[in-house]
Amino acid sequence: MQQFSNVEIAEIRSRIDQIHELLASRGDAGLAIDEIALAPETDTPRAAMLNQLAFSIQIRRMRKSHFPGGQMSGATWDMMLDLMLAESHGRTLSASDLATGAGVPLSSGLRMIASLEAMGLAKRSIDARDRRRSIVRLTETGTEQMASYFEKIGAALRNSRNLAA
Repeated sequence: MQQFSNVEIAEIRSRIDQIHELLASRGDAGLAIDEIALAPETDTPRAAMLNQLAFSIQIRRMRKSHFPGGQMSGATWDMMLDLMLAESHGRTLSASDLATGAGVPLSSGLRMIASLEAMGLAKRSIDARDRRRSIVRLTETGTEQMASYFEKIGAALRNSRNLAA
């Protein structure tokens, strides 16, 4: 792992502070990626890391604003990603598959699935082949929300590449 000098760490902290100040002045989570000052385009690993950091912060904020009221992070977010990927491949996942994939105990996974159901993003049904299993699928709303979120991320990524060019 690359070690950063104290000067480099101070620069990173300064850029993070700039980003926080910009976000605080806006008072909204819907900040466009082009409003975050990207590091000057150089071939240095530090500049690339700063750009990735800014973009990661933006993605997290976009996800928070796109899925209001829900805790869409950590294991719950991993479950949504797994459900979207399974759906795109025409596969189904059980509740235990989701919990295992998210790295949480089944009891925690079931609570997270219940939360996704309460938000209208996922639904459970009994597996016709094994009635002891619950199959979890995204609802139409869940699929639409995920698709529109990734469209926004794609647009932000294209925009950030255009700014860097």
